[in-house]
Formats: sequence, C-alpha cells, structure tokens
Amino acid sequence: GRCWASLNKSYVIGVVSMSNSKSTIKRLSILWVVPPIIVGVAAFVLLVGGKAAPIKSEKQEVVRAVRTITVPKLAIRPMAEGYGVVQPAKVWSAIAQVSGRIIKMHPRLRNGEIISAGELLFKVDPINYELVLEQLKAQLLELEIQHTNTDDLLTIEQRNFELANQEFQRLSQLSATGGVSQSSIDSAERIMLNSRSSVQNLRNSLSLIPTQQRVLKAKLAQAERDLDNSVVYAPFNLRIANLSMEREQYVTTGQKLFVGDGIDRSEVVAQVALSSVSKLFTSHRSAPSSLQMSEGLAEYAELTSTVQVDMGNESAEWSAEFVRFTDSVDSETRTIGVVVAIDKPYSKIIPGVRPPLSKGMFVRLQLFGRIQPEQIIIPRTAVRGGEVMLMDGEQRLQTSKVEILYRQGDINIVSSGVNEGDILVVSDLIPAVNGMLLKPQLDNKLQQQLLDYQND
Repeated sequence: GRCWASLNKSYVIGVVSMSNSKSTIKRLSILWVVPPIIVGVAAFVLLVGGKAAPIKSEKQEVVRAVRTITVPKLAIRPMAEGYGVVQPAKVWSAIAQVSGRIIKMHPRLRNGEIISAGELLFKVDPINYELVLEQLKAQLLELEIQHTNTDDLLTIEQRNFELANQEFQRLSQLSATGGVSQSSIDSAERIMLNSRSSVQNLRNSLSLIPTQQRVLKAKLAQAERDLDNSVVYAPFNLRIANLSMEREQYVTTGQKLFVGDGIDRSEVVAQVALSSVSKLFTSHRSAPSSLQMSEGLAEYAELTSTVQVDMGNESAEWSAEFVRFTDSVDSETRTIGVVVAIDKPYSKIIPGVRPPLSKGMFVRLQLFGRIQPEQIIIPRTAVRGGEVMLMDGEQRLQTSKVEILYRQGDINIVSSGVNEGDILVVSDLIPAVNGMLLKPQLDNKLQQQLLDYQND
C-alpha cells in the first residue's frame, strides 16, 4: 500500500511538472512573435513620417482635339448635272417616192455603214416614167401644132364670115326694091351666121389651148420629177439604220426603206433637276428678253457644257454646245430636258480613249453657268441642322446659323452666317457645347479640296 501511494504521488508531481513546462514554452513562443510586429510598426512609422503630405490640385478643363479649315472666298462656276441619251441631230427617212423595181444599190448600203453626202443610195427602174415623159412631150408637141392650125383656120373663117356678111348686106338692100326673094336673103343670112359660129368656135379652141398646154407642162414636170426620184442620193453624211430593202425588190410609193442618221452633229437630251438649273441664273439681276430666250440664252447665261461617257477606270469627254431647253417639265421627277450638241463627233475619236459618240449611248451632262466671284464655300458635311461650328480667337467652340445659297457637289455656297477667314470645325463633336475648349488641327486635304473649286 505504501508503495502504491508513493507511486501515485510521484506521478502527480510529474504531471504537474510537465504542465508547468508547457506553459513556459507557450509564453516563450508568444515572446518570439512580438519583436517582428514591433519592427514592422516602427518601419511603417518611419516610412509614413518621411513622406511629404499630398498636395490638393484643382480640376483641369477638358480640351477636345478637332480638325479645322479656314473658310475661303472663291470664284465659283455653278454647274447642273443630268443624264441622257445620244441621238443624231438630223434623221432622214428614205421613203420611196415612186413605185418600181430596185435595179441598183450602193455596195455599202447596210445597217451601220457610213455613206458620204452625194453618193448614190439606190435606183428604181425608170422605164415607166421615161415612157410617160415621152408621151407627154408628144402630146405637148401635138398641142402646139393644133394651135398653129387652129390659128390658120381662124384666119380663113374670118374671111368667109366677112364675105358672107357682105353678101347678106347686099341682098338685104336689094330686097327693098323687090329684086331679090326673101328665101335668097334667108339663105345668105344662114350662111353668114354659120360662118360667124365657126369663127367663134375656133376662137374658143384657141383660148383653151394655153390651158391645155399648162396642164401638159405640169404633167411633164411631174413626170420629170418622178424620173428624178427614181434615183436617190445621200442628202448628207449619214449612217444607215433599219434597212428593209434589197436589190430587185419591188417598192411602192410611200414605203419606208431605211433611216439615215446624220453623223456631222449629235445631240444629247438630258434630264436635269429644276433646282440645279435655277442656280445657273443666280447671278443674273434681270430676266432675259424674249429674243434672248429664243436665240441667245446661251450667250445671256454664258452656258457651256461637257458630255462624259463612263469607260470603266476613266471617262471620255466631249465639249458640247447648249442648244435649248425642252418644252415641258416632268411632273414626277421635277426635271427639265436640256439639249446640247456636239459637232463632228466621229472626227474626235481617239482609239482606246474616246469612242465614237453613237446613237443610244448613255452619257452624263455637265452644264456650267457664268462664273460667280467672291463666294463663301464650305463643305456640305460641315452643316448640321442648319448650323456650323466655328472656333473663336480663344480657341473655343461657337455655333452659327447659316443660309445656303445653293449646293453643288460636296460644297455649300453660303450667303450668310460664315465669313471669309473663319476657322470652321469639320470634326463631329458629341456633344457640341458652346464655349468648350478646342485643340485645332488643320485638315490640309479638305482645305485643298475646297481651293480646287476655284474658277479663273
């Protein structure tokens, strides 16, 4: 029993000793953590204490970078543009004026061929018209002979009438003395009257002969004309189209044989908007007179024009002459026809560059008016809602309302709201606030494009 008690006592003492040693170790481990914390706090204090206090700064104004140009004042030639189709200025329809068989044709009388003025196109068999002509000549000669014979007969009959009248007068005097019977007197009077009737008939025949001669001469002239019309020559330089005849074919009077398109002058009828045409006359203070409207409108408005054909990578161009406006306005498209002409289009061919200006070719027409000096122009894209953005002397944004005189291509011609030398902002600013600070950068390309509109 004593041994067990001693053993328990020793165990209790050992357990107590072990507990004390663990507590001691825990306190020591805590002490090892404290120094690093102290060192870190000290370092933070040193860092913070050595840095200067932050300086409070004021808010900076935002500056917007923009593209700008200087508004120019230039001499501008107004232009109206339209599209149309080429057609010959003169078109000749070959219509048979006589009937007959075609006995001769031009060797190049085919569609598309060009035949010079004065060359024979075709010939109709003239035999029938030659016969008629000879018959009429014979009738006219016969009438002339008849006139001569009738005139001679009239002379004879007039003498017979004189003798018969004398005999009647003599017998009438003798009847008063009873020396002549009444039957003799009546017979003499009958002879006298018959002779007078013959004279009158011959005179009537002579008076009708001039009329008959005029009729025969008219028929003769018609026969000669028919004979001339049996041979047809080219009235001008022409290009054959719509050919519907062959050699040995019988044609009748009035039959359409082919069409000849004149090649010396071509016309273009282009449809141009009324608004575009009106700007060609903007600089004119007075309306044209009736004479100028009918004959000298081109000189009055100094109208010039060019015709262009799209050739793919490039375009061919011809100088054209303004001829007239058409007689009506298209109510649906609000366009009017403008007619211009090109002289000698086939002589202006450049192989590979400028083709022949052929019938039916679709072209663009540019019609130019009188040069208008000192016009303010700005890009069309610079106008937004009737306003433009300008930069003032302090490089701040200012908006201004503008009035557009007219538009042409990529530019606006301005009548008010912008002055020469103003700095125009061409960038899109969203939002655009008056007074905002700008950083301008000149758009050299756009500036040069505007200057290229200058007309001398």
